[in-house]
Amino acid sequence: MVDILHRIGAKTPTPEKVYDALTTVEGLTGWWTDDTKGSGDLGGVLEFRFPVGGFDMEVVELRPSERVSWRVVDGPEEWIGTTIDWDLRQDGDYTIVLFTHRGWREPVEFMHHCSTKWATYLMSLKSLVETGEGAPAPRDVWIDDWH
Repeated sequence: MVDILHRIGAKTPTPEKVYDALTTVEGLTGWWTDDTKGSGDLGGVLEFRFPVGGFDMEVVELRPSERVSWRVVDGPEEWIGTTIDWDLRQDGDYTIVLFTHRGWREPVEFMHHCSTKWATYLMSLKSLVETGEGAPAPRDVWIDDWH
């Protein structure tokens, strides 16, 4: 198994803004995709749709202002069964986000693409928290014909 790993720091006095952006439909539509539905509560399913497909995530762990974890229950074959973890901690003026998309069976080309896209969306999350405006799909950075 292989994982995608990223780290960002969002300038905010507490992790609560980042946590809210990861657990509410309003927050998620602000940085990942305009077409988000569902429930960010524990056991809920979040449905994310993009111009080229979508993903359904079951919320499997919530620790307010510390951790959010999703399990992919629908989407591309490579994603199903993987988990997406967000670990948060405060470090001075920054909330540090340690992001892991865990459990890929092998590092296929699509994984390389997804790693780059996750990086752009994490910068969108950072922008949303710091400025109030992210760059969710369909206004995200397109890197190739997969978007």
